[in-house]
Amino acid sequence: MVSIALLLVVLAFAVIRPRGLPEAVAAVPAAVIVLAAGAISFSDALDEVARLAPVVGFLAAVLVLAKMCDDEGLFQAAGTLMARFSRGRPQRLLPAVFVVAAAVTVVLSLDATVVLLTPVVFATAARMGARAKPHAYACTHLANSASLLLPVSNLTNLLAVAATGISFLRFTALMTLPWLAAVLTEYVVFRRFFATDLAARPRGGNAVPDGKVPAFVLVVLVLTLAGFVVTSLLDISPAWAAFAGAAVLACRALVRRRTSPAAIVRSASIPFVAFVLALAIVVRAVVDNGLDEALSHLVPTSTSFLALLGAAAVAAVLANLINNLPAVLVLLPLAAAGGGTPVVLAVLIGVNLGPNLTYVGSLATLLWRRILHRHDTRAELGEFTRLGLLTVPASIVLAVGGLWLGLVLTSTQ
Repeated sequence: MVSIALLLVVLAFAVIRPRGLPEAVAAVPAAVIVLAAGAISFSDALDEVARLAPVVGFLAAVLVLAKMCDDEGLFQAAGTLMARFSRGRPQRLLPAVFVVAAAVTVVLSLDATVVLLTPVVFATAARMGARAKPHAYACTHLANSASLLLPVSNLTNLLAVAATGISFLRFTALMTLPWLAAVLTEYVVFRRFFATDLAARPRGGNAVPDGKVPAFVLVVLVLTLAGFVVTSLLDISPAWAAFAGAAVLACRALVRRRTSPAAIVRSASIPFVAFVLALAIVVRAVVDNGLDEALSHLVPTSTSFLALLGAAAVAAVLANLINNLPAVLVLLPLAAAGGGTPVVLAVLIGVNLGPNLTYVGSLATLLWRRILHRHDTRAELGEFTRLGLLTVPASIVLAVGGLWLGLVLTSTQ
């Protein structure tokens, strides 16, 4: 009971973040308490930290990489390209935002889409005189749903890869159809849901400023993606490829005096890394004290379409109850032991798409809400939930269908 209570406290703190304090302020003491109370042994806690060390190392490296890309003007150039493609028409801005947000999420992870792209989308909509709401909502939805494609697109994906040992290319091949299904479903629903906003006449749009695409940054990103594939083939953590890409851009920025060592360290978000590790210890304590037995009968062992859909549904519900990161930490061992890789990937669909239903489903959505507040925009609970009810069930069903079809096709080859 102590570990469950502490988990709820940590999650509540992460949602509220009183006085803007980092999530680690609650998570680290909670981890210490479960250790002191004997809810988890010190050796098990060390094992959990060691298991997650490559994952959080990648997280820190990719956060630095994304910040360096931002400093080099990549996101501003993306905003210029979106505005030029739109030609002053909000209806054309939405597909541009979808393409850019999906690409940023896939390559630089969902946090980059929420933290770095959302402000650019606000600025682009303002320059065009368009209503920002549909495009801002697209950022948070695609930060979650477009993160299915690559192992490096989401922290949950890295955890799944670590749990199954599946290769980078195999993961991408199996998740391509689910990714396409999720993104296209979101787009169709957004066009209808925000039809009034998209049809509104732009007000006082300004000329699109010149924006130069940073070619060097794009080359580094392409090489970093290639590095992810190579490290996977060599059974090396992708954190090394991310670190190499981040180091190249960071050294270049330091030489040009566009940043400082302190700014680079801050961009690694060390408090958030500590939060992830501490949360994992608390979740492990909850699992070891009965939650695994309570959930074991809910996670299927079959790989039929209905079984995979059931696994995704359980994961989506749990993500909206306790947040997607604790949910995936709880469910992955059960899914890996029961149905293996297919069920693990179905769980991943649930924890990545499910959070679009509620505010608390993912940390990315919580970050997105804070960014909206800085732009004097509110995400009304009713509207957010209605949009989620239209996108989440449909996208999960279609994504699981894509996963099942991919598994069938690859098994017959």
